[in-house]
Formats: sequence, C-alpha cells, structure tokens
Amino acid sequence: MSSDLGPGGRPTVTTSTARPEGGGRAAPGDAPAPARQWPIIVVIVGAVAGLVTVATGAFRAGAIVLGAAMLLGGVLRWTVTSVGMLAVRSRFTDVFTYAVLGVAIVLLALMAQPDPVIRIPFLEDIIHFSVR
Repeated sequence: MSSDLGPGGRPTVTTSTARPEGGGRAAPGDAPAPARQWPIIVVIVGAVAGLVTVATGAFRAGAIVLGAAMLLGGVLRWTVTSVGMLAVRSRFTDVFTYAVLGVAIVLLALMAQPDPVIRIPFLEDIIHFSVR
C-alpha cells in the first residue's frame, strides 16, 4: 500500500505543520467568544456601517467608511499581535491586501461622479476605457 498509512492501515496524522498565524485568540480563552475575536468584529461592524450608509443613498460617504474599515483592518493586523480570525495569511500579505483594497475603495469613492472630490487622470482613463 502507501507509506502514509499508520498502524492498522489508518492514515497518519500530520503533527509537524505549523499552526496558522491567526489561529490564536485576541483575548484570553475564558473571555466570551465575541471578545476573543474583537478585531474582526470591529472591521465587520465598520464594513456593515459603510454598506448601510451606501444603501441609504449616501454613496460617497458609505464607500469612504467601507474603505476606512479595510484600512483599519490593515492597521490592526499590523499592530496587534494576536488578531484571531482577522489573520488569513502572513502578516505582510494581510496588511498589503487590506491596505490596497482600502486605498482603492477610498480613491474610487472620491472620484465618483457627479462632482468628484479628486481627479486622477490615469485612473479616469482606465475607468472610461473599461466602461465603454
């Protein structure tokens, strides 16, 4: 058969794999579940607040709140040692992803028509080219 089988023909359990970086808790184990995962809850509450703001008709303000929630997620991932489920991959990958998404959402919100707050010519060209 295969060398991956242990005694009795059962598959062996891998014991040498490193635990995921986000596998730890953000609060002590005796704390209630929401308190242990406060970083992801803060980011989710911010994102939901942004989406609700967009749904009520304030697109630009809601998108900025949503982007700010992503940026806050990056800051929390960078500064807090144990962030629980906010950690997905390595710290660098998580911070980079949160930062790029947050900045992109905020920039696009500020460029939204009508009456854009900022104008970035090459981004306007990309948007006009992709929409046509």
